[in-house]
Amino acid sequence: MSVFQRILPRGLYGRAALILIVPIVTIQLVFSTEFIQRFYEDVTGQMTQGVAIDLAFLLERIEASPSLAEAAAEVVPVARSLQITLTLPAGPGAPTVDKRQRIDLSGDMIISTLRERLPSLVAVDLTGPGRMVNLRFDSRFGPVQAEVNRRRMSAANPHQLIVLMVFTSVLLTVIAYFFLRRQLRPITKLAEAAEEFGKGRAVSYRPRGAQEVRAAGRAFLDMRARIERQIEQRTLMLSGVSHDLRTPLTRMRLALSLMPEDGEVEALQADVRQMERMVDEFLAFVRGDAMEGSEPADAVALVRDLVDRSGPPVRLVAVDGVPEEVEMRPQAIARAVENLVSNARRFGTRVDVRLTFQERSLRITVEDDGPGIPPDRRDEALRPFTRLEAARDPNRGAGVGLGLSIASDIALSHGGALRLSQSEALGGLRVDLVIAR
Repeated sequence: MSVFQRILPRGLYGRAALILIVPIVTIQLVFSTEFIQRFYEDVTGQMTQGVAIDLAFLLERIEASPSLAEAAAEVVPVARSLQITLTLPAGPGAPTVDKRQRIDLSGDMIISTLRERLPSLVAVDLTGPGRMVNLRFDSRFGPVQAEVNRRRMSAANPHQLIVLMVFTSVLLTVIAYFFLRRQLRPITKLAEAAEEFGKGRAVSYRPRGAQEVRAAGRAFLDMRARIERQIEQRTLMLSGVSHDLRTPLTRMRLALSLMPEDGEVEALQADVRQMERMVDEFLAFVRGDAMEGSEPADAVALVRDLVDRSGPPVRLVAVDGVPEEVEMRPQAIARAVENLVSNARRFGTRVDVRLTFQERSLRITVEDDGPGIPPDRRDEALRPFTRLEAARDPNRGAGVGLGLSIASDIALSHGGALRLSQSEALGGLRVDLVIAR
Protein backbone atom coordinates (compact mmCIF):
# COMPACT_ATOMS: atom_id res chain seq x y z
CA MET A 1 0.00 0.00 0.00
CA SER A 2 1.45 3.37 -1.03
CA VAL A 3 1.78 6.41 1.23
CA PHE A 4 -0.99 8.15 -0.72
CA GLN A 5 -3.37 5.24 -0.14
CA ARG A 6 -2.55 5.17 3.59
CA ILE A 7 -3.41 8.84 4.13
CA LEU A 8 -6.72 8.60 2.26
CA PRO A 9 -9.78 8.05 4.45
CA ARG A 10 -11.17 4.52 4.32
CA GLY A 11 -14.74 5.27 5.34
CA LEU A 12 -17.50 6.21 2.93
CA TYR A 13 -18.21 9.49 4.71
CA GLY A 14 -14.54 10.50 4.67
CA ARG A 15 -14.09 9.74 1.00
CA ALA A 16 -17.31 11.49 0.04
CA ALA A 17 -16.29 14.55 2.07
CA LEU A 18 -12.90 14.50 0.37
CA ILE A 19 -14.54 14.36 -3.06
CA LEU A 20 -16.70 17.32 -2.01
CA ILE A 21 -14.03 19.49 -0.36
CA VAL A 22 -11.11 19.08 -2.78
CA PRO A 23 -12.87 20.71 -5.77
CA ILE A 24 -14.14 23.58 -3.60
CA VAL A 25 -10.68 24.28 -2.16
CA THR A 26 -9.13 24.05 -5.62
CA ILE A 27 -11.65 26.52 -7.03
CA GLN A 28 -10.95 28.89 -4.13
CA LEU A 29 -7.20 28.77 -4.70
CA VAL A 30 -7.49 29.27 -8.45
CA PHE A 31 -10.00 32.08 -8.10
CA SER A 32 -8.02 33.84 -5.36
CA THR A 33 -4.78 33.63 -7.32
CA GLU A 34 -6.33 34.90 -10.52
CA PHE A 35 -8.27 37.66 -8.74
CA ILE A 36 -5.29 38.98 -6.78
CA GLN A 37 -2.81 38.73 -9.61
CA ARG A 38 -4.83 39.79 -12.62
CA PHE A 39 -7.69 41.89 -11.34
CA TYR A 40 -6.74 43.38 -8.00
CA GLU A 41 -3.08 44.06 -8.82
CA ASP A 42 -4.00 45.57 -12.19
CA VAL A 43 -6.57 47.88 -10.59
CA THR A 44 -4.11 48.87 -7.87
CA GLY A 45 -1.44 49.61 -10.47
CA GLN A 46 -3.79 51.80 -12.53
CA MET A 47 -4.99 53.76 -9.49
CA THR A 48 -1.43 54.23 -8.24
CA GLN A 49 -0.33 55.47 -11.67
CA GLY A 50 -2.97 58.21 -11.44
CA VAL A 51 -1.61 59.34 -8.07
CA ALA A 52 1.96 59.15 -9.45
CA ILE A 53 0.99 61.47 -12.31
CA ASP A 54 -0.31 64.05 -9.80
CA LEU A 55 2.83 63.75 -7.68
CA ALA A 56 5.07 64.06 -10.73
CA PHE A 57 3.25 67.27 -11.74
CA LEU A 58 3.71 68.75 -8.25
CA LEU A 59 7.41 67.81 -8.16
CA GLU A 60 7.96 69.43 -11.57
CA ARG A 61 6.37 72.66 -10.32
CA ILE A 62 8.63 72.58 -7.26
CA GLU A 63 11.74 72.12 -9.37
CA ALA A 64 10.62 75.00 -11.65
CA SER A 65 10.06 77.46 -8.75
CA PRO A 66 12.84 80.06 -8.13
CA SER A 67 12.76 79.63 -4.34
CA LEU A 68 11.42 77.40 -1.61
CA ALA A 69 8.93 80.03 -0.43
CA GLU A 70 7.52 80.56 -3.91
CA ALA A 71 7.36 76.80 -4.46
CA ALA A 72 5.38 76.33 -1.21
CA ALA A 73 3.05 79.20 -2.04
CA GLU A 74 2.33 77.87 -5.52
CA VAL A 75 2.37 74.08 -5.13
CA VAL A 76 0.77 73.48 -1.71
CA PRO A 77 -2.69 74.89 -2.70
CA VAL A 78 -2.62 72.86 -5.92
CA ALA A 79 -1.71 69.69 -3.98
CA ARG A 80 -4.57 70.35 -1.56
CA SER A 81 -7.01 70.49 -4.47
CA LEU A 82 -5.63 67.11 -5.61
CA GLN A 83 -6.22 65.66 -2.11
CA ILE A 84 -2.49 65.50 -1.41
CA THR A 85 -0.92 66.98 1.73
CA LEU A 86 2.45 68.46 0.77
CA THR A 87 5.06 69.61 3.30
CA LEU A 88 8.03 71.83 2.21
CA PRO A 89 10.52 71.10 3.58
CA ALA A 90 9.78 67.57 4.90
CA GLY A 91 8.91 67.23 8.56
CA PRO A 92 10.44 64.83 11.09
CA GLY A 93 7.74 62.25 10.31
CA ALA A 94 8.89 61.74 6.71
CA PRO A 95 9.93 58.07 6.11
CA THR A 96 13.50 57.09 5.35
CA VAL A 97 12.88 53.46 4.35
CA ASP A 98 9.99 51.60 2.77
CA LYS A 99 7.49 50.17 5.25
CA ARG A 100 4.46 47.89 4.75
CA GLN A 101 2.31 45.58 6.79
CA ARG A 102 3.29 41.89 6.88
CA ILE A 103 -0.04 40.97 5.30
CA ASP A 104 -0.63 43.59 2.59
CA LEU A 105 -2.07 42.29 -0.67
CA SER A 106 -1.37 45.45 -2.67
CA GLY A 107 1.60 47.02 -0.86
CA ASP A 108 4.30 45.70 -3.19
CA MET A 109 2.36 46.83 -6.25
CA ILE A 110 1.96 50.39 -4.84
CA ILE A 111 5.64 50.74 -3.97
CA SER A 112 6.92 49.33 -7.27
CA THR A 113 4.55 51.51 -9.33
CA LEU A 114 5.51 54.68 -7.46
CA ARG A 115 9.26 53.97 -7.79
CA GLU A 116 8.83 53.27 -11.51
CA ARG A 117 6.97 56.56 -12.11
CA LEU A 118 8.81 58.83 -9.64
CA PRO A 119 12.62 58.64 -9.85
CA SER A 120 13.07 61.12 -6.98
CA LEU A 121 11.11 58.95 -4.54
CA VAL A 122 13.17 58.09 -1.42
CA ALA A 123 10.82 56.03 0.76
CA VAL A 124 7.18 54.96 1.10
CA ASP A 125 5.44 54.22 4.42
CA LEU A 126 2.22 52.23 4.11
CA THR A 127 1.77 51.70 7.85
CA GLY A 128 0.48 55.15 8.79
CA PRO A 129 -2.80 55.63 10.69
CA GLY A 130 -6.04 56.35 8.88
CA ARG A 131 -4.85 54.52 5.74
CA MET A 132 -2.55 57.41 4.87
CA VAL A 133 0.47 56.77 2.62
CA ASN A 134 3.49 58.80 3.69
CA LEU A 135 6.09 59.54 0.98
CA ARG A 136 9.48 61.26 0.94
CA PHE A 137 11.05 62.85 -2.17
CA ASP A 138 14.32 64.59 -2.96
CA SER A 139 14.26 68.06 -4.59
CA ARG A 140 16.70 70.89 -5.16
CA PHE A 141 15.23 72.59 -2.10
CA GLY A 142 15.68 69.53 0.10
CA PRO A 143 13.41 66.65 1.13
CA VAL A 144 9.69 66.91 0.35
CA GLN A 145 6.97 65.04 2.26
CA ALA A 146 3.62 64.04 0.76
CA GLU A 147 0.65 62.22 2.30
CA VAL A 148 -2.01 60.55 0.16
CA ASN A 149 -5.04 58.55 1.21
CA ARG A 150 -4.59 54.81 0.51
CA ARG A 151 -8.07 54.67 -1.02
CA ARG A 152 -6.76 56.59 -4.05
CA MET A 153 -4.23 53.81 -4.74
CA SER A 154 -6.06 50.54 -4.05
CA ALA A 155 -9.55 49.20 -3.52
CA ALA A 156 -10.84 49.55 0.03
CA ASN A 157 -10.91 46.37 2.18
CA PRO A 158 -10.01 43.84 -0.50
CA HIS A 159 -9.92 41.09 2.14
CA GLN A 160 -13.66 41.37 2.57
CA LEU A 161 -14.23 39.66 -0.77
CA ILE A 162 -11.90 36.81 0.17
CA VAL A 163 -13.50 36.44 3.61
CA LEU A 164 -16.94 36.43 2.00
CA MET A 165 -15.78 33.82 -0.51
CA VAL A 166 -14.34 31.58 2.22
CA PHE A 167 -17.42 31.97 4.43
CA THR A 168 -19.77 31.18 1.55
CA SER A 169 -17.68 28.14 0.59
CA VAL A 170 -17.69 26.81 4.16
CA LEU A 171 -21.43 27.36 4.45
CA LEU A 172 -22.13 25.61 1.16
CA THR A 173 -19.78 22.77 2.13
CA VAL A 174 -21.67 22.22 5.38
CA ILE A 175 -25.02 22.27 3.58
CA ALA A 176 -23.71 19.89 0.93
CA TYR A 177 -22.33 17.58 3.63
CA PHE A 178 -25.72 17.26 5.29
CA PHE A 179 -27.37 16.49 1.95
CA LEU A 180 -24.60 14.00 1.20
CA ARG A 181 -25.03 12.43 4.61
CA ARG A 182 -28.71 11.83 3.90
CA GLN A 183 -27.72 10.03 0.72
CA LEU A 184 -25.00 7.93 2.38
CA ARG A 185 -26.97 6.97 5.48
CA PRO A 186 -29.13 4.35 3.66
CA ILE A 187 -25.95 2.69 2.36
CA THR A 188 -24.55 2.59 5.90
CA LYS A 189 -27.82 1.10 7.20
CA LEU A 190 -27.73 -1.55 4.49
CA ALA A 191 -24.15 -2.45 5.39
CA GLU A 192 -25.06 -2.68 9.09
CA ALA A 193 -28.05 -4.93 8.34
CA ALA A 194 -25.89 -7.20 6.15
CA GLU A 195 -23.16 -7.35 8.82
CA GLU A 196 -25.65 -8.21 11.57
CA PHE A 197 -27.24 -10.92 9.40
CA GLY A 198 -23.78 -12.37 8.85
CA LYS A 199 -23.47 -12.64 12.63
CA GLY A 200 -26.76 -14.53 12.83
CA ARG A 201 -28.88 -11.54 13.90
CA ALA A 202 -31.77 -10.24 11.78
CA VAL A 203 -32.26 -6.52 12.48
CA SER A 204 -35.09 -4.35 11.21
CA TYR A 205 -34.27 -2.69 7.90
CA ARG A 206 -36.33 -0.67 5.39
CA PRO A 207 -34.87 0.38 2.01
CA ARG A 208 -34.44 4.14 1.71
CA GLY A 209 -32.41 6.65 -0.26
CA ALA A 210 -31.75 6.85 -3.98
CA GLN A 211 -33.36 4.48 -6.44
CA GLU A 212 -30.23 2.34 -6.82
CA VAL A 213 -29.81 2.05 -3.03
CA ARG A 214 -33.47 1.07 -2.65
CA ALA A 215 -33.02 -1.61 -5.30
CA ALA A 216 -29.98 -3.00 -3.46
CA GLY A 217 -31.91 -2.93 -0.18
CA ARG A 218 -34.87 -4.82 -1.63
CA ALA A 219 -32.51 -7.39 -3.14
CA PHE A 220 -30.89 -7.86 0.29
CA LEU A 221 -34.27 -8.33 1.98
CA ASP A 222 -35.29 -10.90 -0.64
CA MET A 223 -32.02 -12.76 -0.17
CA ARG A 224 -32.36 -12.70 3.62
CA ALA A 225 -35.94 -13.99 3.40
CA ARG A 226 -34.88 -16.85 1.11
CA ILE A 227 -32.05 -17.86 3.42
CA GLU A 228 -34.28 -17.74 6.51
CA ARG A 229 -36.97 -19.77 4.70
CA GLN A 230 -34.43 -22.40 3.64
CA ILE A 231 -33.05 -22.63 7.18
CA GLU A 232 -36.55 -23.04 8.59
CA GLN A 233 -37.47 -25.72 6.05
CA ARG A 234 -34.22 -27.57 6.70
CA THR A 235 -34.78 -27.45 10.44
CA LEU A 236 -38.32 -28.78 10.13
CA MET A 237 -37.16 -31.56 7.86
CA LEU A 238 -34.35 -32.53 10.22
CA SER A 239 -36.73 -32.60 13.17
CA GLY A 240 -38.70 -35.32 11.39
CA VAL A 241 -35.49 -37.16 10.44
CA SER A 242 -34.29 -36.98 14.04
CA HIS A 243 -37.55 -38.47 15.30
CA ASP A 244 -37.53 -41.21 12.67
CA LEU A 245 -33.93 -42.19 13.46
CA ARG A 246 -34.11 -41.97 17.21
CA THR A 247 -37.25 -44.16 17.53
CA PRO A 248 -35.76 -47.37 16.00
CA LEU A 249 -32.48 -46.79 17.83
CA THR A 250 -34.34 -46.52 21.11
CA ARG A 251 -36.19 -49.79 20.38
CA MET A 252 -32.93 -51.50 19.50
CA ARG A 253 -31.29 -50.31 22.71
CA LEU A 254 -34.28 -51.45 24.75
CA ALA A 255 -34.29 -54.86 23.06
CA LEU A 256 -30.57 -55.29 23.66
CA SER A 257 -30.95 -54.35 27.33
CA LEU A 258 -33.44 -57.20 27.75
CA MET A 259 -31.16 -59.79 26.19
CA PRO A 260 -28.74 -61.88 28.27
CA GLU A 261 -25.37 -60.23 28.78
CA ASP A 262 -22.59 -61.62 26.58
CA GLY A 263 -19.85 -60.31 24.36
CA GLU A 264 -21.98 -60.10 21.26
CA VAL A 265 -24.72 -58.09 23.02
CA GLU A 266 -22.18 -55.64 24.44
CA ALA A 267 -20.73 -55.15 20.96
CA LEU A 268 -24.20 -54.45 19.59
CA GLN A 269 -24.91 -52.00 22.41
CA ALA A 270 -21.65 -50.21 21.61
CA ASP A 271 -22.70 -50.05 17.96
CA VAL A 272 -26.06 -48.52 18.93
CA ARG A 273 -24.36 -45.92 21.14
CA GLN A 274 -22.00 -45.07 18.31
CA MET A 275 -24.91 -44.70 15.89
CA GLU A 276 -26.66 -42.35 18.34
CA ARG A 277 -23.52 -40.23 18.62
CA MET A 278 -23.18 -40.13 14.85
CA VAL A 279 -26.81 -39.08 14.45
CA ASP A 280 -26.49 -36.36 17.11
CA GLU A 281 -23.28 -35.01 15.56
CA PHE A 282 -24.68 -35.11 12.06
CA LEU A 283 -27.87 -33.30 13.06
CA ALA A 284 -25.91 -30.68 14.99
CA PHE A 285 -23.77 -30.02 11.91
CA VAL A 286 -26.70 -29.66 9.53
CA ARG A 287 -28.91 -27.70 11.94
CA GLY A 288 -26.14 -25.38 13.10
CA ASP A 289 -28.36 -24.08 15.91
CA ALA A 290 -30.15 -21.90 13.39
CA MET A 291 -33.24 -21.52 15.55
CA GLU A 292 -31.38 -20.41 18.69
CA GLY A 293 -31.71 -16.70 19.41
CA SER A 294 -28.71 -14.44 19.88
CA GLU A 295 -28.30 -12.82 23.30
CA PRO A 296 -25.59 -11.21 25.48
CA ALA A 297 -23.75 -13.95 27.35
CA ASP A 298 -20.87 -14.31 29.78
CA ALA A 299 -18.24 -16.06 27.67
CA VAL A 300 -15.86 -16.53 30.61
CA ALA A 301 -18.47 -18.33 32.71
CA LEU A 302 -19.53 -20.44 29.72
CA VAL A 303 -15.98 -21.61 28.95
CA ARG A 304 -15.05 -22.06 32.61
CA ASP A 305 -18.12 -24.27 33.19
CA LEU A 306 -17.23 -26.38 30.16
CA VAL A 307 -13.61 -26.73 31.34
CA ASP A 308 -14.74 -27.75 34.82
CA ARG A 309 -17.06 -30.40 33.37
CA SER A 310 -14.31 -31.73 31.11
CA GLY A 311 -11.85 -32.16 33.98
CA PRO A 312 -8.12 -32.89 33.63
CA PRO A 313 -6.13 -32.50 31.47
CA VAL A 314 -8.26 -29.52 30.29
CA ARG A 315 -7.57 -26.22 32.06
CA LEU A 316 -8.38 -22.54 31.55
CA VAL A 317 -4.95 -20.86 31.54
CA ALA A 318 -5.76 -17.16 30.98
CA VAL A 319 -8.38 -14.52 30.23
CA ASP A 320 -6.78 -11.61 28.36
CA GLY A 321 -8.38 -8.22 27.87
CA VAL A 322 -11.42 -6.80 29.62
CA PRO A 323 -14.08 -9.50 30.14
CA GLU A 324 -17.48 -8.32 28.91
CA GLU A 325 -20.70 -9.91 27.81
CA VAL A 326 -20.67 -10.85 24.13
CA GLU A 327 -23.64 -11.11 21.78
CA MET A 328 -23.78 -14.78 20.78
CA ARG A 329 -25.82 -17.96 20.62
CA PRO A 330 -24.60 -19.57 23.87
CA GLN A 331 -25.58 -23.17 23.07
CA ALA A 332 -23.88 -23.00 19.68
CA ILE A 333 -20.67 -21.55 21.11
CA ALA A 334 -20.72 -24.14 23.92
CA ARG A 335 -21.08 -26.92 21.34
CA ALA A 336 -18.21 -25.52 19.23
CA VAL A 337 -15.84 -25.22 22.22
CA GLU A 338 -16.88 -28.65 23.47
CA ASN A 339 -16.04 -30.16 20.08
CA LEU A 340 -12.62 -28.47 20.07
CA VAL A 341 -11.84 -29.60 23.62
CA SER A 342 -13.03 -33.14 22.84
CA ASN A 343 -10.75 -33.34 19.80
CA ALA A 344 -7.82 -31.97 21.82
CA ARG A 345 -8.35 -34.50 24.62
CA ARG A 346 -8.55 -37.33 22.10
CA PHE A 347 -5.08 -36.64 20.71
CA GLY A 348 -3.18 -34.96 23.56
CA THR A 349 -2.38 -35.35 27.22
CA ARG A 350 -2.59 -31.63 27.95
CA VAL A 351 -5.22 -29.14 26.82
CA ASP A 352 -4.99 -25.37 27.46
CA VAL A 353 -7.89 -22.99 26.87
CA ARG A 354 -7.46 -19.21 26.64
CA LEU A 355 -9.92 -16.33 26.11
CA THR A 356 -8.84 -13.05 24.53
CA PHE A 357 -11.23 -10.09 24.51
CA GLN A 358 -10.36 -7.69 21.70
CA GLU A 359 -12.04 -4.47 20.60
CA ARG A 360 -14.10 -6.05 17.82
CA SER A 361 -13.84 -9.77 18.46
CA LEU A 362 -13.58 -12.57 21.03
CA ARG A 363 -10.98 -15.28 20.48
CA ILE A 364 -11.23 -18.66 22.23
CA THR A 365 -8.00 -20.63 21.84
CA VAL A 366 -7.68 -24.39 22.42
CA GLU A 367 -4.16 -25.90 22.34
CA ASP A 368 -2.91 -29.43 22.90
CA ASP A 369 0.36 -31.37 22.86
CA GLY A 370 -0.79 -33.95 20.33
CA PRO A 371 0.60 -34.69 16.86
CA GLY A 372 -1.12 -31.70 15.25
CA ILE A 373 -2.25 -31.36 11.64
CA PRO A 374 0.19 -30.64 8.78
CA PRO A 375 -0.24 -27.13 7.30
CA ASP A 376 -1.19 -28.51 3.89
CA ARG A 377 -4.02 -30.61 5.41
CA ARG A 378 -5.63 -27.97 7.66
CA ASP A 379 -8.12 -26.70 5.10
CA GLU A 380 -9.04 -30.28 4.34
CA ALA A 381 -9.56 -30.99 8.05
CA LEU A 382 -12.32 -28.35 8.19
CA ARG A 383 -14.37 -30.13 5.55
CA PRO A 384 -17.12 -32.43 6.79
CA PHE A 385 -16.60 -36.21 6.65
CA THR A 386 -12.92 -35.85 5.75
CA ARG A 387 -10.65 -38.70 6.85
CA LEU A 388 -7.00 -37.74 7.37
CA GLU A 389 -4.47 -40.48 6.96
CA ALA A 390 -2.06 -38.89 9.42
CA ALA A 391 -2.06 -39.51 13.13
CA ARG A 392 -4.28 -36.47 13.63
CA ASP A 393 -7.43 -38.03 12.17
CA PRO A 394 -10.58 -36.29 13.48
CA ASN A 395 -12.52 -39.50 12.84
CA ARG A 396 -10.48 -41.58 15.20
CA GLY A 397 -12.24 -42.52 18.39
CA ALA A 398 -15.79 -43.16 17.17
CA GLY A 399 -16.19 -39.72 15.54
CA VAL A 400 -17.45 -38.93 12.06
CA GLY A 401 -15.16 -35.98 11.28
CA LEU A 402 -17.69 -33.24 12.00
CA GLY A 403 -16.23 -31.65 15.14
CA LEU A 404 -14.08 -29.03 13.38
CA SER A 405 -16.72 -28.57 10.65
CA ILE A 406 -19.41 -27.77 13.24
CA ALA A 407 -17.10 -25.35 15.06
CA SER A 408 -16.17 -23.63 11.79
CA ASP A 409 -19.84 -23.34 10.78
CA ILE A 410 -20.73 -21.81 14.16
CA ALA A 411 -17.84 -19.35 13.96
CA LEU A 412 -18.90 -18.23 10.48
CA SER A 413 -22.50 -17.77 11.62
CA HIS A 414 -21.18 -15.41 14.33
CA GLY A 415 -19.29 -13.29 11.80
CA GLY A 416 -15.95 -14.89 12.68
CA ALA A 417 -13.72 -17.75 11.60
CA LEU A 418 -11.98 -20.92 12.78
CA ARG A 419 -8.19 -20.91 12.34
CA LEU A 420 -5.83 -23.87 12.68
CA SER A 421 -2.14 -23.46 13.45
CA GLN A 422 0.69 -25.03 15.44
CA SER A 423 0.83 -24.42 19.18
CA GLU A 424 4.04 -22.66 20.15
CA ALA A 425 3.59 -23.48 23.84
CA LEU A 426 2.58 -27.17 23.62
CA GLY A 427 3.76 -28.15 20.14
CA GLY A 428 0.46 -29.68 19.02
CA LEU A 429 -2.57 -28.17 17.33
CA ARG A 430 -3.81 -24.69 18.09
CA VAL A 431 -7.38 -23.81 17.20
CA ASP A 432 -8.63 -20.20 17.38
CA LEU A 433 -12.39 -19.76 17.46
CA VAL A 434 -12.98 -16.08 16.60
CA ILE A 435 -16.43 -14.48 16.85
CA ALA A 436 -17.31 -10.87 16.08
CA ARG A 437 -18.44 -8.55 18.89
